[in-house]
Amino acid sequence: MKAKLGMSPIAWWNDDLPELSDDVSLEECLRQSRSAGFTGMEKGRRFPDDPDIMLPILKAADVTLCGGWFSGTLVNEDLATNQQRIAPMIELFKAVDAPCIVYGEVGRSIQGDRSKPLATKPKLSDDEMKAYARKLTQFGEWCADQGMPLSYHHHMAAVVETEPELDAFMRFSGPGIPLLLDAGHLAFAGGDVLRAIDNHHTRISHVHVKDIRRAVVDGLDRTKQSFLDAVALGAFTVPGDGSLDFAAIVKKLADYGYEGWFVVEAEQDPKANPPLRMAQVGHQELMRVMTLAGYTVETQGFPNR
Repeated sequence: MKAKLGMSPIAWWNDDLPELSDDVSLEECLRQSRSAGFTGMEKGRRFPDDPDIMLPILKAADVTLCGGWFSGTLVNEDLATNQQRIAPMIELFKAVDAPCIVYGEVGRSIQGDRSKPLATKPKLSDDEMKAYARKLTQFGEWCADQGMPLSYHHHMAAVVETEPELDAFMRFSGPGIPLLLDAGHLAFAGGDVLRAIDNHHTRISHVHVKDIRRAVVDGLDRTKQSFLDAVALGAFTVPGDGSLDFAAIVKKLADYGYEGWFVVEAEQDPKANPPLRMAQVGHQELMRVMTLAGYTVETQGFPNR
């Protein structure tokens, strides 16, 4: 079985908490990640939106674009509005041969609002969840028809956060909207990562190997502290530096035949946790658990054209 290892630039530049950002260029971010062994990088705010500019940068770094976040609003806006906003991203991602666009729901979410405690996250009724999941399925099918599949990112402080919410979303939605499994977000929300893989492995198309620091997560006062407070306190980290058993998680995915990207997404203070060192720690741990699980990790970055 084959796997590819990528990173998210959120370790270098945090869009929601600019104070948790390293003053490095896109080229330096790619250089550091590639030197640690990663062959892919998800899109961040310092990436150009013109493929004619992006492709030479990726080629020079020997890195491929392995995904990127789209801020969706289907929980409170219509299909046409979201189709119009995502259309340029679809064309860009097709031009650079990205595997998917990561759909993150920001409608009604409190993930970017530091004044809103975790306990005040939005909740959908059964009927609302059913309607939302069906709309996402339509949207996912439309994006795939345009030539770029989505992968749905369950997320802390959003409408699909907990394991029961994920189960409901998956039950009411269809295969037209594949799943991004994020180990860190699910564990933070109190879910069982291995059980979620058992339940939803047929729809998993992309994986974020985000780790958590259990002591930080368990020490939060969710009636007073926000998602961004948790990030600033160091709730997240890379595999090998946190509390999750990635040997078991990766083995479970391997048992179901998952092949594709494993992306380290670990937002934290780059001054306390230098991104290059964190990338090296994460890559070393992932190579260890990938080998145990029987994966062959691809080492080619930018594709030969």
